[in-house]
Amino acid sequence: MSGISILAFVMIYILSYGYYVVASVESARDEWNFESVNLNVDLSRVLKKVNERFLSVAIDASLVAEEKFMYLLTTCYTSRMLSRTGKWSDSRTHKENNPGHTQALRLSPKLRTLAKALTPAFLRFGGTRQDFMTFNPTFLHSNENHKNSVFDADDICERLELPPLLEKRLKQEWTLQEILLDKEDLQGKYRSVKFTECAVDLLYSFTNCSGLDLIFGLNELLRTSGNSWDSSNARTLLQYCESKQYSMSWELGNEPNSYEKKAGIRVDGYQLGQDFVQLRKILQESKLYRNTGLYGPDISQPRDHRRDLLEGFLESGAEAIDACTWHHYYVNGRDTSLEDFLDPEVLNTLALKTHEVMETIELTSPGKKVWLGETSSAYGGGAKGLSDTFVAGFMWLDKLGLGAKLGLDVLIRQVLIGSGTYHLVDENLDPLPDYWLSVLYKRLVGPEVLSIEAFSILGKTKRVRVYLHCTNKKSTSYKSGAVTLFALNLSKGLARISVPVTISNSTGEAFLLQSEQPGEEGLYSKSVKLNGEVLKMVDERTLPTLQGTPLPAGEHLRLPGYSFAFYVLSEAQALACR
Repeated sequence: MSGISILAFVMIYILSYGYYVVASVESARDEWNFESVNLNVDLSRVLKKVNERFLSVAIDASLVAEEKFMYLLTTCYTSRMLSRTGKWSDSRTHKENNPGHTQALRLSPKLRTLAKALTPAFLRFGGTRQDFMTFNPTFLHSNENHKNSVFDADDICERLELPPLLEKRLKQEWTLQEILLDKEDLQGKYRSVKFTECAVDLLYSFTNCSGLDLIFGLNELLRTSGNSWDSSNARTLLQYCESKQYSMSWELGNEPNSYEKKAGIRVDGYQLGQDFVQLRKILQESKLYRNTGLYGPDISQPRDHRRDLLEGFLESGAEAIDACTWHHYYVNGRDTSLEDFLDPEVLNTLALKTHEVMETIELTSPGKKVWLGETSSAYGGGAKGLSDTFVAGFMWLDKLGLGAKLGLDVLIRQVLIGSGTYHLVDENLDPLPDYWLSVLYKRLVGPEVLSIEAFSILGKTKRVRVYLHCTNKKSTSYKSGAVTLFALNLSKGLARISVPVTISNSTGEAFLLQSEQPGEEGLYSKSVKLNGEVLKMVDERTLPTLQGTPLPAGEHLRLPGYSFAFYVLSEAQALACR
């Protein structure tokens, strides 16, 4: 066969199957070296249904370790402010120079745009340092003093943004602050931190203007002489938030199983549950918060199959909470590797830990909602050079798929912005690969989980992982009965996925996510391509159009090595999705 004939044959093959494959010699070779995957699906019933805010995000409480860093979210003039030079000045001086500015707030337009694309979602404000924070109001407010200063979203959200020079300076100082916070984590010694009304105003204005629902984590390590929770500081904070009519939910404490190690204080599960009962009673005394959400106990994942703290908590406090929360990370960020991020056995540990937690909850409090109240790839602040790169997407997308299939109701990603290397947005507020993955998930994946299994010649496939949901009806215009299949290819070779006859005649769209660079080196990239185009913001206020490529009806889907994809099958006519 002549060279021209061979080239023609390759091009015809690519055009037949490769609606998103680059026509190169290397990709042509891959056509002859692929894993064949078959699917079993059930479109007749919903397997599980998760919260519409299933994918939620966190801002770590470390951001308030120095209150000025909260200005990366917004700027307010409540009791004091940052001048354009970056120095603190009293707000009274500002008021004298700017009559009528009793409370000005300035939003970061870029971060607000990024956060808004993830709605609907909870925003959890908490973490290790929430148990070392106390509310220290600069002046006490009565309802009378605040009746004319209730939060006005329409007014505040349209105010001017943070001056660019000040924003730049804060970002530079935050880099140094992260070094200090990391040192504290390594030593296990944490400073006591005080925060004012301004920090609360900043946080609430950001969440409200972004369309997120705030969950605020209270300090559980404020204890009485009898080792019960001292609620006096929380009451002061609640009174302030109620006076401002801030609509929010609450948590109490973070990873109580590590209190003895971090603070030399031991709180057993039964006492912890009683502390939550006390908080619920306080909330019920409030007109605004009597029916608000309360979530906990935010324990870390079970180790050595020990469940005593959770069992004790549920025995005394199960009725006080709306959902039971626990934390999950796959690996230690300080000694993990690239191979761990692609290891199916590591990914499967989520199911093992989830089953342990759910068994405990079902025995004590059957029917209680279960959340991952904090989760990401690697604990200890993430794995440098891995948790903020393309390869982290395999852990994140698989956790979203498997977590929903296991019946977890909400997953709160650590973090949107803040310390560590597992954030969705970097220090320049530029989106990282996991951010784009999260936005696509939000837009394309509905809360209804459908049954799907993948098989290869040797049985259940390990390197290709697939999940199936009804397509999101609220954020797309796809037909009723459409389904979204999303898949991960953990190997470097091509995977050919055989679509069941029941949906093989459906056309739709493909959203293929690949690293900016080919091969294993690309796994370390902080950029991601959607159907061949690198994703980046158009400007400070505008996300790119996330368009799919036409997916012709056919018997196969093709998933390149080291990639993941969403396939919307718009004419699947799934009975469960009508």
